[in-house]
Amino acid sequence: MVMEEAHHPRQGGMIFSDCGLVIDPKAEELAEIAKAAADSARALLGEEPKVAMLSFSTNGSAKHAAVDKVVEAARQVKADRPELAIDEDIQLDAAIVPEIASRKLPDSRVKGEANVLIFPDLEAGNIGYKLAERIGGAKAIGPMLQGLAKPANDLSRGCSADDVYHVIAVTAVQAQAVVQE
Repeated sequence: MVMEEAHHPRQGGMIFSDCGLVIDPKAEELAEIAKAAADSARALLGEEPKVAMLSFSTNGSAKHAAVDKVVEAARQVKADRPELAIDEDIQLDAAIVPEIASRKLPDSRVKGEANVLIFPDLEAGNIGYKLAERIGGAKAIGPMLQGLAKPANDLSRGCSADDVYHVIAVTAVQAQAVVQE
């Protein structure tokens, strides 16, 4: 997602994942999605990833199996990549608004400055990116496929010439990142 309008509080790109493939990921799959999205942030945004594992709960404010899945996935990512800034169960407002993050999650490493949003399931991800695009005015590029040995991406049947151009550009950057590894 590209935020470039004057009303966007954060300018630049963000990674939203998974918005198009895995319907109801298990904790292990969600952890892999988060790690792939963090890698995409480095490659495509040129920034260190700040990952928010989105939930309807922040820091255990709600008890539910859906929250447990997000927390478990985040803990798996932390175990594999302890250097990564990642918040466990966090609501969207605390993930992207520093003032709210400081109140809801004072020990956050992301501090309300997430550039990677991990949605708990496809339903939430698809709704989230379409809200950001259609109401928020963000530019959606993709869907981009992650976690593959070589870049491969997809386009909607209703895509525009600009959509094709943007996906080609991103695919080229992904290919360069693979060559550099």
